[in-house]
Amino acid sequence: MTPTTAAATPARTFRPHRDDVLLAVCSVLAGLVLWSLGVYSTNNRHFLPPWAALVPLLVLGPMELLRRTAPRVTLAVGTVGVIADQFTVGNLGTVLIFTDLMYAAVVYGKPAMARRLPITTGLVTVAVTVTAVAWLRTPQSLMIGVITGIVCFGPALTGATLRNHREAAEAARLRAEQTALLAEMDRSQAVVAERARMARELHDMVANHLSAIAIHSTAALSIDSPATSREALGVIRENSVQGLAEMRRLIGLLRDAGAEQEAVATPSLDGLDALLEQARVNGAASGLDFVLHDDRPPGEPLPAPVELAGYRIVQESLTNALKHAAPGTVRVRVTRADGVLAVRVESPYGDRPGPRAPGSGAGLIGMRERTELLGGEFSAGRTGSLWLVRAELPAEEKAVTG
Repeated sequence: MTPTTAAATPARTFRPHRDDVLLAVCSVLAGLVLWSLGVYSTNNRHFLPPWAALVPLLVLGPMELLRRTAPRVTLAVGTVGVIADQFTVGNLGTVLIFTDLMYAAVVYGKPAMARRLPITTGLVTVAVTVTAVAWLRTPQSLMIGVITGIVCFGPALTGATLRNHREAAEAARLRAEQTALLAEMDRSQAVVAERARMARELHDMVANHLSAIAIHSTAALSIDSPATSREALGVIRENSVQGLAEMRRLIGLLRDAGAEQEAVATPSLDGLDALLEQARVNGAASGLDFVLHDDRPPGEPLPAPVELAGYRIVQESLTNALKHAAPGTVRVRVTRADGVLAVRVESPYGDRPGPRAPGSGAGLIGMRERTELLGGEFSAGRTGSLWLVRAELPAEEKAVTG
């Protein structure tokens, strides 16, 4: 490594938490004060001189600086130090530091160590208690087990409880974030779906009228005949009024004025006669005729989504026929059998004289989307000399809503 690279990559420095620094300083000072006042934890032992009790204290004190970053090391050093403290006059500061190191090992250590320490210290407490009672055979021997539990098992259990609460809180936070994320995804999908539905409704309601206006306005401009122009203008006016009414209806639905607004009737298959009559008027100039074969059994209502989808598919098919079909007869057939509503529209395919309205292909996309949303099947394409549109929609309520 070059000097420049070494200078550009500074070495990582260890900086203990400020609370740990304060804890280490206060613990050591408290131990020194107790030792200077002659407050010992084991006055009946004289294996070593009194100053020897300061050695475990001064070793364990700096371990507080590593309690978060190296809990395994600090616990090992703390265990050795507290055992060594038992061979001196003893210092309460050393014992208190060890309890904190035990607590920190459970809170900041690895999950495996955090699970093992409460169990291990609990078994150690029981073993020390049984051994002390069996050896000393005095009621006071129980205090040895109690003190052992307070020094090692109590901090471990407290640390495990705190860690469990922290992990539960973190899991709850993550679940809340995931729930919020899923809710946002659902909202976005709902917005996209609603926009697609609005686009289909707008296209299906207005495209038919605009196509008729385009065709007849082109005819009025290209044919120099007062009668033809008057007839074309009449059709244009009628489609303009109907298109404006459809637009107002859509705007009213979007505004959703409230409960006081009158409900707008949803188009259904019962309105196919009027729809084809309008198509006959619009397509007369192009040599088109329209025939309806409604073979549905009477008195068997369909789910509202199926009614609307079937109506819109027929409406869009008629619009496409007005734009592109060759002179001839457009046949619409609607049947219902075996729980399926079948819509079939046949249009003459070939070159047509006179004006034509441009197309974008959005109508076919909208019809396919309507069919697939209901779990049906859709196809459109040339069959011999015909352009065939076929849609099969589930006619049962449970199939639509399930």
